[in-house]
Amino acid sequence: MLASAFVVPLGMLLACLWPRAREQMPSLLAFAPIPALAAVLLVASDSSLVMGSTRLHLTFALDRPGAMLLGVAAFLWIASGAYASHYLRGRPYRGQFVVCWLMTLTGCLGVFLAADMVGFYFLLALLTLGACGLVIHHETPRAWRAGAVYIGLALLAETLLLMAFVLLAAQIPGDSLLIRDAAAALPTSPQRDLILALLIAGLGMKAGLVPFHIWMPLAYSAAPTPASAVLSGAAVKASILGMIRFLPIETAQPGWGTALAAAGLFAALYGVVIGITQREPKVVLAYSSVSQMGFIVAIIGMGMIAGDGRAALAAAFYAAHHVLVKGALFLSVGVIAATGSRRLWLMLLPVAIIAVGLGGLPLTGGALAKFVADELLGDSTASNIATLSAVGTTLLMLQFLRSLANTASQDPQATAAAGLVWPWLATAVVSLVVPWTLYLTVPSGTLPDPLSPAVIWKALWPVLLGAMLAVALWRWRGGLPRVPAGDLVVAMDGGVRVAVALGKKLERMDSALRQWPAAGVSLLILTIALGAAVFAR
Repeated sequence: MLASAFVVPLGMLLACLWPRAREQMPSLLAFAPIPALAAVLLVASDSSLVMGSTRLHLTFALDRPGAMLLGVAAFLWIASGAYASHYLRGRPYRGQFVVCWLMTLTGCLGVFLAADMVGFYFLLALLTLGACGLVIHHETPRAWRAGAVYIGLALLAETLLLMAFVLLAAQIPGDSLLIRDAAAALPTSPQRDLILALLIAGLGMKAGLVPFHIWMPLAYSAAPTPASAVLSGAAVKASILGMIRFLPIETAQPGWGTALAAAGLFAALYGVVIGITQREPKVVLAYSSVSQMGFIVAIIGMGMIAGDGRAALAAAFYAAHHVLVKGALFLSVGVIAATGSRRLWLMLLPVAIIAVGLGGLPLTGGALAKFVADELLGDSTASNIATLSAVGTTLLMLQFLRSLANTASQDPQATAAAGLVWPWLATAVVSLVVPWTLYLTVPSGTLPDPLSPAVIWKALWPVLLGAMLAVALWRWRGGLPRVPAGDLVVAMDGGVRVAVALGKKLERMDSALRQWPAAGVSLLILTIALGAAVFAR
């Protein structure tokens, strides 16, 4: 069953080599992730599988963080696949979309199961290649630009990870390439700091840590709606699982843990500050992902500071909730765009519940996820920043709801198709149910009661404060600057234009100097002098 989790979508991908099979594939996308969900439900935790020969083989395993993320990711892929089947009807380039979708799906589900560095790296690369195809699917100038930024940063991240894996492989006794052996060898490695720097930089780029977050708002807004849902919900969590598996969370690393927590908390606040200036719903959600991914990274960093192994499960739990909520919110963009004013508020109600739940609305899955994280953060400065982040997340999600309502259909009687509504609604409901279902598996007495009045009030007051700030923002919004999507990349574009203009001027100057005999003689003398100096040295 572990093999079927990624072999089935891989087989469907290979079947796309035949044009007739490729034409039928859009209606089958929802079935590809079902074996992965079945594996989570039916296969015992800590199960493993070895495929290949003795000398060349790949190892796959199902541990608790991986199972948690694989299960929710598989469900989101099922729902988004059903959504995509309806979305693709009558649209061009359906075959290209299906191929890229199945590549991303195979890589995403495979990464959650990969137990050795070779399998992890190649499945991550497959995910990246397929995701790039989804981003540029519409082939507009905006899509090409987003795809270029995404693939550029992704390849840089994977280069850094490859360097880290090579260094790790040299530290493991024997010829093992298992991730658990690499993580065990890392704390005592003489190249520990270099390897940690490479891992954190590579996985941080994949996670969208500031300043490498610029691909998120560009890619998520350019991709088709079902692709945005799986990219923001499931695919990006490969970086979180990578941090959980590779970083030595159970061995105290105060310096690196502090740096990682600080970077994560900064991203959590930065995403909110830039997000509230946006007008497009998908861009607002992208900056929300920057914020939420930063908070998850901060949880891992706090665990590294104290050597607290609970951070791995806390981060996986928080990420699992984010998979479902962010997927449902992106799917809602297409649903609301097809809904008229007559049914608009009925459709916006479930969106509002799960959106504000990200800020910690009591009794939602988001409140439970933040409760689990708060138990790890304690009463530290990080906990205070996390509370500020909850206020900002509520503000940002209310901003999203307002911008989403403005995209509703101009036809008051318009109704979204059932093929779009049911996958979205199912994902929204599951995002409320799954966190509580997982929480019930925790042994009694391990955590305080999340339904106590004190805990509920602690979760409620940041939401209320965020709502008040949202009302103030809507009233005095004219004073906010208009920050373009991608923020820092726009400044980089300006720098590139200046560099190109300066380069052209230098080239013209060089051409003019080369026509002046005195300049040519001077250059010759300088070259001879430099050569003599090198020879004398």
